[in-house]
Amino acid sequence: MGLSLHIFIVPAIMMVFSLQVWLPLGCLDEERVALLQLKDSLNYPNGTSLPSWRKGDARCCDWGGVFCNSSTGRVIELDLWGVRNGQLGDWYLNASLFLPFQELISLDLWENHIAGWVENKGVSQPFKMSKLEELYLGYNRLDNSILSYLDGLSSLKTLDISYNRLEGLIDLKECPSNLETLHLGGKNITKVVASRGPTNLSALYLNNITTYGSSFQTLLQSLGAFPNLTTLSLGDNDLRGRILGDDLRNLSSLEELNLYVCSLDENSLQSLGALPSLKNLSLRGFSGAILFQAFLNLKNLELLDLSGNTLNSSKIFQTIRTMTSLKTLRLWDCSLNGQLPTGLCDLNHLQELSIYDNDLSGFLPPCLANLTSLQQLDLSSNHLKIPMSLSPLYNLSKLKDFYGFDNEIYAEEDDHNLSPKFQLKSLSLSSHGQGAQAFPKFLYHQFNLQSLGLSNIQIKGEFPSWLIENNTYLKSLYLENCSLSGPFLLPRSSHVNLSILHISMNDFQGQIPIEIGAYFPGLLFLMMSDNGFDGSIPSSLGSMSSLQLLDLSNNNLTGSIPSSLGSMSSLQLLDLSNNFLTGRILSNNSLQGHIPGWIGNMSSLEVLDVSRNNLSGTLPPIFGASSKLKYVYLSRNKLQGPIAMEFHDSSGILALDLSHNNLAGRIPEWIGELSNLRFLLLSHNNLKGEIPIQLCKLEQLTLIDLSHNYLSGNILSWMISTHPFPDQDNYNYQQSFEFTTKNVPLLYRGSIIEYFTGIDFSCNNFTGEIPPEIGNLSMIKVLNLSHNSLIGPIPPTFSNLKEIESLDLSYNKLEGEIPPQLTGLYFLAVFSVAHNNLSGKTPVRAAQFATFEESSYKDNPFLCGQPLPKACDVVMPPSPMPTSTNNEDNGGFMEVFYVSFGVAYIMVLVVIGVVLYINPYWRRAWFHFTECASVRNVEKSKGPTPNIHGSDSSWQRQWLLVDCDFSLLSCPAVSDGEGPVNMFCSLWATGFAVNQGHSHGLSSCAVIIFPPRPAIQRWHLADMSDEDKVDGLDYPILQLKPCLL
Repeated sequence: MGLSLHIFIVPAIMMVFSLQVWLPLGCLDEERVALLQLKDSLNYPNGTSLPSWRKGDARCCDWGGVFCNSSTGRVIELDLWGVRNGQLGDWYLNASLFLPFQELISLDLWENHIAGWVENKGVSQPFKMSKLEELYLGYNRLDNSILSYLDGLSSLKTLDISYNRLEGLIDLKECPSNLETLHLGGKNITKVVASRGPTNLSALYLNNITTYGSSFQTLLQSLGAFPNLTTLSLGDNDLRGRILGDDLRNLSSLEELNLYVCSLDENSLQSLGALPSLKNLSLRGFSGAILFQAFLNLKNLELLDLSGNTLNSSKIFQTIRTMTSLKTLRLWDCSLNGQLPTGLCDLNHLQELSIYDNDLSGFLPPCLANLTSLQQLDLSSNHLKIPMSLSPLYNLSKLKDFYGFDNEIYAEEDDHNLSPKFQLKSLSLSSHGQGAQAFPKFLYHQFNLQSLGLSNIQIKGEFPSWLIENNTYLKSLYLENCSLSGPFLLPRSSHVNLSILHISMNDFQGQIPIEIGAYFPGLLFLMMSDNGFDGSIPSSLGSMSSLQLLDLSNNNLTGSIPSSLGSMSSLQLLDLSNNFLTGRILSNNSLQGHIPGWIGNMSSLEVLDVSRNNLSGTLPPIFGASSKLKYVYLSRNKLQGPIAMEFHDSSGILALDLSHNNLAGRIPEWIGELSNLRFLLLSHNNLKGEIPIQLCKLEQLTLIDLSHNYLSGNILSWMISTHPFPDQDNYNYQQSFEFTTKNVPLLYRGSIIEYFTGIDFSCNNFTGEIPPEIGNLSMIKVLNLSHNSLIGPIPPTFSNLKEIESLDLSYNKLEGEIPPQLTGLYFLAVFSVAHNNLSGKTPVRAAQFATFEESSYKDNPFLCGQPLPKACDVVMPPSPMPTSTNNEDNGGFMEVFYVSFGVAYIMVLVVIGVVLYINPYWRRAWFHFTECASVRNVEKSKGPTPNIHGSDSSWQRQWLLVDCDFSLLSCPAVSDGEGPVNMFCSLWATGFAVNQGHSHGLSSCAVIIFPPRPAIQRWHLADMSDEDKVDGLDYPILQLKPCLL
């Protein structure tokens, strides 16, 4: 009975215990409420940080930055580094909000713009957390009074109040006596004392103290109050003129001295030998000159870091080879050249050697086998020749990590079958070279690998599933661009530890195994792009609940995208572009239909790229306040409808590209709430209305493209950010966008995105003047305001656009002169002010303006000067100014009219004279015409004209002569007493010859005959008839057809 009861109870207890361990913990209600109140305080007045802290969620131990005790469920750590948005202003911390956290051990409030405390009645000390051991308040705006609030933290061991507003004398008497580590750097601190308090302080950080001369000497000498100090950091200070060994001689226990990025001279280090306990010395990135002989006195030195300096290879190695006590030597980025010195082989206690990012060359010296204590060797980013077999290192039995990437990897002719003594954890040879044409044999004897990188080495062969099988702890495998081929082979059993698999840019063929999700359940990153995989996407990928990045782009995949991908709640980047996928949803495929709702289930998704497909319908409201979206690319689809509230709550969005769609309606005001937005691309849609003034709140914006819409109203005064674009993501995903620059639509990608700035408002209906404030955007690269209805002058402030490369103001109604200061824009490659109403002279043809052709200025009727054909020899009239009601403006208009009329009249006379001078036929015609006109006047004075065609004719020799487009040339009357029965008039190409009876050919011009009656008839030339004899005149005539005028 007892045994049976025992058998029943034990499993029950184990089940309860397992549930306690594995079920997600809720937290105490009072702590959950306090966290929500803390969130409201951090976000005051209108911040949006900590979106995962939700009122309806009782499991606050799962909230971001909250860590709980696994057994009690109480909060033990709060990581709130940089949570408060700096645009919200200073924050006065209500420390009483932390009172419910009685088990709190660590609190990080770094960089939250804390300026002070909220006074609470009945609370003498803002911090009353008896178990708090770590408090980080660096990079805030606190002053010396912070020290008086710390005595209630009896268990505090680490305090960081660096980079605040502390200054002068710092008395640590209020600090807890148990304090061990103190960060004070960043301000005008002149002295540190401890009349009481942390006398057992062991680590003190005084980096970037802006104190000089005797004050700095006083500061250093005051450190004698801390005789137990073992770690001292004086980084980023000016130590020239100081002999540190003398200043710090009282710190007999000092073991670690950090002097990174300091200014030193030859005497700074000469007496450091007076510090007998010194073991670690960091001089990373120092400036000035030092005597390397000073290191010879450091007999007990175990760590020397000289990285980030320009060193003399021969001198430094001659000195270092005598420092036989060294265990760690760091010489990365020191401009070292030549071969790897054999003197390093004398450091037989060396455990870590880092010489990466130099200019070393040649082969590895065989004497490296003497470094039998070596555990980590980093030779990457040099010009060394490293054998694929690693044979020079076979004797290093303690070697765990070897990094040789970015060197020349070569294959030894005799790849022996010896097994190395080492068992590596990390191996990286990703580099260039031909490799061994096969995997090195020593890899078959490695069983502890956790990270392996062999990318860009031409290994060839099939996928090494045996590597995964042999190394059960393998976490990351990089085999990119290795010329591997064949099918992708899975290991014989599931591999739970593999988190990164990168096999892109190979020649793998066949289908992706349908069981891949079951064999690699712990994958975080899966990159299989640029291969020959075909078939469909395995639905088992949806079971990879931890997967953050999935890249299957540039393959031959077909079929639809499985909806199971929607269950990948951790996925942050999904790239299926350049395949042959069909169905419902990424870029550069043949996807049709609507954007599926299951994408909204990917709450961790950071990049959404479905550009260049055939997606239609409206934008779905699929992403809520918990969305982590940063990049949204929906361009070049067929999306319709308005831009509603789709991404209203996605405050973390950095890039929003909805260009080249059929979106309509107005630009929503909520876009102005996307405080982190850097790119806004809405071009080539059907948007209308004015630009919301809320968009001016986007202080981080670097690029905005609203071109090719129907927007109207005035152009707002834009402030474009010049800050570099933030780190794109954790996965090296290459962002890209399309933007028209220098009249050419270009696709921008890579590092240029970080600094690209531009505005494109072209092809809209904007009116009004150009805001002169745009001239303050000194870092902008592209400004395009063309094809609008803008008026007024070009702002002279545009001369401040010193970085601009493309400026297009064409096809507007701009007036006035082109500011001559624009010639100072030395990076300008494209400039156009064509098709405006500009006047005056073109800018001097100097610098970049010497390259601009006539097309940059054409169709400005009052503009003159090179490269236009219109010279500025005569005074050019100004262009029409805006209509005004005052008399002064009216007078100006009349002046313009008189000048224009006079110039036009003179030009007509000149042209007539030139034409008559050049063409003798027209000259004779003109003289004959004037002669006939004179005769006509004489005949009118004499009475009726004699008949010229016999007794039946009573015609007067008078004609109305017009040219081919009916403009009047001469105005005599032609009439007869009986009416226009058989009237005709002949117009000769070379003049009048009726009276002379000459025939030189008829022109095809028009003749209008006015009869004496009131009716007026218009006569058009008809087709040429046969030659007729008219009244004895032998010449061909034209039939004239009358029509009522």
